[in-house]
Amino acid sequence: MTKALFFDIDGTLVSFQTHVIPASTIEALTLAHEKGIQIFIATGRPTLIINNLGELQSRGLIDGYITMNGGYCYVGNEVIYKSTIPEKDVQTIARFCQANNYPCIFIGEHDASVCQPNDVLRTIFYQHLGVKEFPMEDFDKAVQRDVYQLTPFFNPEQEKEVLPYVNACEFGRWHPAFVDITAKGNTKQNGIDQFIQRFGFKLEETMAFGDGGNDIGMLRHAGIGVAMGNANEEVKASADYVTTSVDEDGIYMAMKHFGIM
Repeated sequence: MTKALFFDIDGTLVSFQTHVIPASTIEALTLAHEKGIQIFIATGRPTLIINNLGELQSRGLIDGYITMNGGYCYVGNEVIYKSTIPEKDVQTIARFCQANNYPCIFIGEHDASVCQPNDVLRTIFYQHLGVKEFPMEDFDKAVQRDVYQLTPFFNPEQEKEVLPYVNACEFGRWHPAFVDITAKGNTKQNGIDQFIQRFGFKLEETMAFGDGGNDIGMLRHAGIGVAMGNANEEVKASADYVTTSVDEDGIYMAMKHFGIM
């Protein structure tokens, strides 16, 4: 019996086309919550830029958050897990971005900044994702905070250049233009385990929904992993079940298939 549901945001709960949560998804989550099933967010976004869940938050449908790909997990005002990137790796990635003129977003516990933003970053984050503009900093200042997540704007090939020099980090990519970097072990599947410890349900009683590369580990880890129809083939191959796309009532259809509502 499923007792806990974990949802990625972008491309899973929220459509990349309409930028809203489909009405069918809201209905499905409401029915599940009324049955006592807990609902958790599992996102690469830090809380600062979770700006598209109002329809769920206003209905009291979210029981907890895995943010920054598992680097920061909380229930209400209670932080149940947090972990920063080692300073050495922050410095290495910062120097790499600075030398190659790559933009990089630095995420602290309650703040964020961006170094050398470009038009690609502005288009994706400020226009498509509707994120409020980050304050700009130079790299020397940005690295002075405790950093929970880095989001450098380099492609998968450019990422390979820095990987040999970064030993204590996880790289999670849900967009070809950038990658989310957290400390080693900070993953969405780790977030699931943190909530298992906090609430006492079992791993086999969990179900996870996702569409991006940073969801693969979570889909494999959960009792049931559901890939959205708009996911790529690697993500679909990691899931137990592939539903329709977010724009084709994918969450509703999967929850109906598994008898959750």
